[in-house]
Amino acid sequence: MFVEAAPAAIEKAGLTPDQIDGVVMVSTTGIAAPSLDALVGPTIGLRPDVRRVPVFGLGCAGGVNGLSLAARLAAADPGSNWLFVTIETCSISIRLDSDDPAAVVATALFGDGAAAAVVTSGLHSLARITGSAEKLWPNTQRIMGWDVEDPGLAVVFDRAIPPFIEANLADAVDEMCAELGIARDDIDRFCCHPGGVKVIDAIETALHLNQGELNLEREVLRDYGNMSAPTVMFVLERLLTQGLPDKVMMTAFGPGFTCASLLLEAA
Repeated sequence: MFVEAAPAAIEKAGLTPDQIDGVVMVSTTGIAAPSLDALVGPTIGLRPDVRRVPVFGLGCAGGVNGLSLAARLAAADPGSNWLFVTIETCSISIRLDSDDPAAVVATALFGDGAAAAVVTSGLHSLARITGSAEKLWPNTQRIMGWDVEDPGLAVVFDRAIPPFIEANLADAVDEMCAELGIARDDIDRFCCHPGGVKVIDAIETALHLNQGELNLEREVLRDYGNMSAPTVMFVLERLLTQGLPDKVMMTAFGPGFTCASLLLEAA
């Protein structure tokens, strides 16, 4: 999956693998040491001195948080090219020894996916990343995540997620917007991680969006399921193909319980 996603992003950016200076690799459904970027980097032609930042534990929020991290690293080193790759293999986490309803729902909902993008402090061919923010709610650790058990990862997936989002998202987005120096009304389109149909409905209700406004999110969920971190990148790709509005806020929820956001402006 890395070998397919990463070179495609590098080629689309008009670069070659030896021009990549650093890699941010995000995954929560598996652990490897050496990390995947070290295992696969030479195969796709990354330089031996490429800087590697493997990130674990962000869950579904990893697509937004990882892209944000790559952007900050690129900005800190003007002229550098950073490759962001996120891969989730949710299917290997199926627990055949468990009849936990959360595990059954997760097995039906989650899929496998990979996405990649190149971020640079130079020319912006697709979009410009102008800021990022995050909201972590205290005492919400049991809403979403993994329990690490002897047979494998056991999903923590609370049915309270949609009502929690409906009750708390608007205030969180307003706080993050204030941190980024904008108002919620300045956002032309939200680009959201589609955690599930009920989650999409909750987002639309909380942010007073028109029903069906998150149509691309529904399409990605229908076509691929919830692939955890890469999913929001699939939505972004469709939004770019459709035509990126002037100001877009990417959002994704993850273990913590947290909401990550990233502000994009059309190039």
